Amino acid sequence: MSYFAPETEEHLTAIGLKRGRMPYFASRSAPMGAVGPSVVTATFYNFHPGLVARSIPAAWELADPATITAARYAAVDATLRRMLGADGLESPEVAEAAEIARKAAEACTVQGRALAAGHLDLEWPVEPRTVLWHAITILREHRGDGHVLLLLDAELDGLEALVSYTATGNGFVTPFAKKSRGWSDEEWAAAVARLRERGILDADGALTADGAALRARIEDDTNRLGAGPYRTIGADATARLGELGRGLARQVVAAGAFPDGVFARSR
Repeated sequence: MSYFAPETEEHLTAIGLKRGRMPYFASRSAPMGAVGPSVVTATFYNFHPGLVARSIPAAWELADPATITAARYAAVDATLRRMLGADGLESPEVAEAAEIARKAAEACTVQGRALAAGHLDLEWPVEPRTVLWHAITILREHRGDGHVLLLLDAELDGLEALVSYTATGNGFVTPFAKKSRGWSDEEWAAAVARLRERGILDADGALTADGAALRARIEDDTNRLGAGPYRTIGADATARLGELGRGLARQVVAAGAFPDGVFARSR
């Protein structure tokens, strides 16, 4: 949600960052410290290295990671205030979801999970709404770190991972995927050709049966690697968090969290 919110750019440019992609790359990687572009490319995985290098490490010369992180959380608070309203921010549902999600997030392991580890080292916010956002960000990065390991195991580089996932119809639409991740038409076409040679895509660029099975296996194994925090809190708490999360997600989507032309229709 926060990556599409205008409040994010407003708060991060107010501390000196440049408009465009810099607020995204700097705010998401800041919990790891003033890392270089290779670290951001490695952990974010499906972005063009050249796109990353236009923002990192230049961002650290404009604002330090701690200042960027503080501005990021101020932007999150402002975004939630706009999307949920005063009543939603103080609702029992937000407080309950925050409590459950925090317990799950605190159960995340850090071995091999750089982005999750960076966020786990941050101090917890005070307000339930930002506690909830922080917790689900840790859980999201924890899952994503494991996902990257499985993409490497499947021998899918960042662009091939993006192309093959887009072909499932569950992610970004192709034009947005190319533009937002910084890949040219030629680079995208070359990745499609490589995936065809491996039998992952067919002549029309759709997933083959083997390709669909590969993507399904990666998702299943990602869920398996990311299941530890939910085992810790138990099945009932996990189900309740899902119920609360779906309700809040519907609210922010209805409030216009995501622009048109970003996600595939099935998403």
